[in-house]
Parts: sequence; structure tokens; C-alpha cells
Amino acid sequence: MAKKRATATQTKGPRAEAGAAVPVVGPREPCPCGSGRRYKACHGREAAHAVTELVRRPFEGLPGECDWVALRELVPAATVELTLKDGLPEGVPSVTLGTVLPMAWPGLRRDTGAVLLGLQNDAASGDISRDMADTLQRALTGEPGNPVEGRRPAPDGPRLQDLLDVNAPFEPQVQSGFEFWLEDADSATGEVAASLERANQAAIPTVRLTGVDAAYWCETPEKNHLRWVMPTPEEALLDALARLHVAGASSLGDGTRLVGSFRAHGLMVPVWDLPVGMTADDVEKPAAEFGERLAETLARTAPLTADERRARSGLTNRQITLS
Repeated sequence: MAKKRATATQTKGPRAEAGAAVPVVGPREPCPCGSGRRYKACHGREAAHAVTELVRRPFEGLPGECDWVALRELVPAATVELTLKDGLPEGVPSVTLGTVLPMAWPGLRRDTGAVLLGLQNDAASGDISRDMADTLQRALTGEPGNPVEGRRPAPDGPRLQDLLDVNAPFEPQVQSGFEFWLEDADSATGEVAASLERANQAAIPTVRLTGVDAAYWCETPEKNHLRWVMPTPEEALLDALARLHVAGASSLGDGTRLVGSFRAHGLMVPVWDLPVGMTADDVEKPAAEFGERLAETLARTAPLTADERRARSGLTNRQITLS
């Protein structure tokens, strides 16, 4: 026992000063605080709790929260130019959000110094916003021409809401393919060109409507769909959709049907089936009219009727959660 105590004492380093930040390290590594214990048994306990605690609405407070959710869960290929709160650092001409990057990299620093930030990748913690902010910070200072690998962020690290200009517009540009991966996609050859072609073939054609916010039309072989991310609180939205369904006003025209909804990052996403021949342009006017009906219905406060309660129950039973 004496020998073990001596060994433990020898492994201890200088203790961190009271109140000093303790760096995040691997769970089996010695804790940087100098206690001599493994990180997971020391300061890693608090970090692990922060990492596993799920942030229900990670994009809340960002401009275009509904579009952030759509680009994370619904849209194959899209980009958005991001504006940093403190401006672009020297050597970084632009920062662009992309739905997904090659190899599902969290981030990429181009040869030119431009930064690409990926949205569709595995989260290392329970807060996607903190994960992405950590990736962004490392991309801004990384060597040009290199990807940014995923890692667990510090539990007290900044979030996107701390780094981005929340007053700047958020304007998604839906792309027909993944050419935005490359600075000169037309010159791609060999395996690079083949990989790009495979990715493009797998992408479902998608269009963002212009008349309403965060509504995305997509084309599939058997039927088309409209998936619309809405900021309305779930309970109020379910009530309104039930009222509209009973009134025969929940569709978007002949051959269309509200088939249910799903939850994603704290928001609800109603989904409509559309006929194969119904294009994004065709659904623009019906969607705008539905938006007006929904706003009027949300203002109603009377209790639901028996039929409306049954309709609401049906909508709830068909609901799934993506995140």
C-alpha cells in the first residue's frame, strides 16, 4: 500500500489555481488540475454531464432558426454565407455554412483560407450549437487546405449564438448538387469527379419556397412532399392543425394531404403529400393561403370539439421525433 501511495503522489503535477479553467482531455488521461486522478473521475464528471445534457433548441436565438433546422434535417445540398459578430479574421475571405461536407467533415479550411462549416454530422455533445462553434473557431485558425476533425467541445465553450452576428440575414441557397465542395468543380477529374457524381445522384431534388418561411418542396419517385418547419409552440400548432383538418382546410389543394408531422430540434415540421406533377411553383400559392388560414386559426382560444380532439389525437399518433 505504501508503494501505491508513493506512485500516486509521484504522478501528481502542479494543482490548478482555484477558479482556473481546467482543459478538456481524454477520459483516461491524468486530470490537468494535478489531482493525480484520471480526468473522467475528476473534472471530467462535470464535463461529461454538460456534454450529455441535451439542448432541446440548439439554434434558438439565431436568425432563421427554422431554416437551420431544415438544413440540418431535410435539405441535401444548400449553403448560407455566415456573418461573424467580430468580422472576418485576416486571411479568411468568407465563412460558408454547408449542409454536408466531404467525408462528413465538421469543417474545412480551403487553400484560399475560406472556411466551410458542416451542419449535417454527428454531434459530440448534447449541444449542436456548441459543437459547431468549436469547429468554427478551429477552422478560422487552422492551416489552409485542411479539414477540421470532430472533437468534444469544452462544456463552457462558446456557442454559435456567441460567434455569429444575430442581426445579419440568414439566406439559404438550395443547391442542385455538391459542387460547392470544390472551388473549381468543373475541373474535377478521376475519383474526385466520380465521388461528386455519386453524391449528386443521391440528392433528392429540393426547392425552398419563396412565399413562406422555411418550407421545402422535394421530389421523390412516388410522390412529392412539402415539409414546413414552423416556430409555433407544439401544443398550439397541434390544436390549430386539428381545427383545420376537421374544417376540411388542412390540405394544399386537390390531391394533397396533411399526413402528419415530426419534431426536430424543438420545432414541429408538418408534412404534406403532393401529387407527382405538383411542382414547387405550383405549391407556392396554396402554401401562402394555408399560412393565412393557420394564423387565423391560431388566434382561436375556444376548447376543441370532440371531432377536433380526435383529429388532434390522430396527428399526435403519427408524430415522430428526429432529434
